[in-house]
Amino acid sequence: MGKGRDNVVFMGVSGCGKSTVAALHARATGATLIEADDFHPPANVEKMRAGTPLTDADRAGWLSAMAARIAEGRARGEAMVVTCSALKRAYRDRLREADPHLIFVHLTGPRELLAARIGARRGHFMPAGLLDSQLAALEPPVMPAERCVTVDVGPEPQVIQAAVAAALSSL
Repeated sequence: MGKGRDNVVFMGVSGCGKSTVAALHARATGATLIEADDFHPPANVEKMRAGTPLTDADRAGWLSAMAARIAEGRARGEAMVVTCSALKRAYRDRLREADPHLIFVHLTGPRELLAARIGARRGHFMPAGLLDSQLAALEPPVMPAERCVTVDVGPEPQVIQAAVAAALSSL
């Protein structure tokens, strides 16, 4: 991935492997990895840590900060791999305002697998109790209206990243 290539957002609910697979993809492509969690204001992190789902209003500033970072990188010709839950189409549309050519990779899997992964994590603010609210809020991307590939997260991360790379190469 380099100048002139499309930037990629790894999306999905908590526990789907966005950070892990996106980091592998960024290394494989030489792109800059941008973690959406780094853009949450402290109030959002505290709400999530307390088990309170974020509202659209809570997410507005976070999405604007993410969009600003994507727009800055695009203006510089920076190749970017972004992690962002992007649960709703309106959120993805907000990010597309910053880069109309964004491609989304929707990482998806069964609730039981996602819950197990969240439960095994250490040091992350997102509790397993918020998984159901994320699943309820999720509006899966619709093709062809949205540029997106969907990849199952059951296999090992390297296998998932290879599947992502193959899917992206066919776009």
